Amino acid sequence: MIGALSTTALQACIEACNRCMQACEECLTACLHEPDVHDRTKCVQTLRDCGDICALASRYMSRTSEYSKQICGLCANICDACAKHCEMFKDEHCQKCAEMCRKCAEECRKMVA
Repeated sequence: MIGALSTTALQACIEACNRCMQACEECLTACLHEPDVHDRTKCVQTLRDCGDICALASRYMSRTSEYSKQICGLCANICDACAKHCEMFKDEHCQKCAEMCRKCAEECRKMVA
């Protein structure tokens, strides 16, 4: 369980996870249409992982699961990895996704603290 965190902090993290999941899905779809798609294989794989863990973290927090902290910790790590991969590409969708991933990682770390 998240514990004594305020409802506002919890909601901020849920919303950050949902926004990040959406950004990852949009970025993944856009990357698949880029001419250098073969150079983006690792990025695309990480985008899938990131979108999935963000959705999972949002669900766990929404039901105040006792495992939320662990899921949020993993989510923060995967978001950081995804941001790093996306930052290597200068497309607008990759840069937007990297920004959303960084924000999500920050909010998830607040849940773990």
